[in-house]
Amino acid sequence: MKKIEAIIRKSKFDEVKKALHAIEVNFFSYWDVTGVGNEKQGHVYRGISYSTSDIQRRYLVIVVTDKFLKRTVDTLIEAAGTGHVGDGKIFISEILEAYRIRTKESGSEAIN
Repeated sequence: MKKIEAIIRKSKFDEVKKALHAIEVNFFSYWDVTGVGNEKQGHVYRGISYSTSDIQRRYLVIVVTDKFLKRTVDTLIEAAGTGHVGDGKIFISEILEAYRIRTKESGSEAIN
């Protein structure tokens, strides 16, 4: 099992969610986060332009079986990408074990 952590543009979240559901990744968690990166966003307040390095993003955590890893990563890249600086990052790590509390199932049965 693998844990996929993805940081994406908030504006691409609905598209990413639909794409993940289309490949049968139906459960994931997400948070609104603020980060600092290479992209600079400008804000206009009362006609004055301000530049900031604090960028609003959405952070997704998805746990998948090994057979769904490539498919899920490819879907994230396709749905979240714009081709511009600030599209985000994807990190993958190993999950040693998973348990479903309600049924006491473990392993891949716990996440399907």
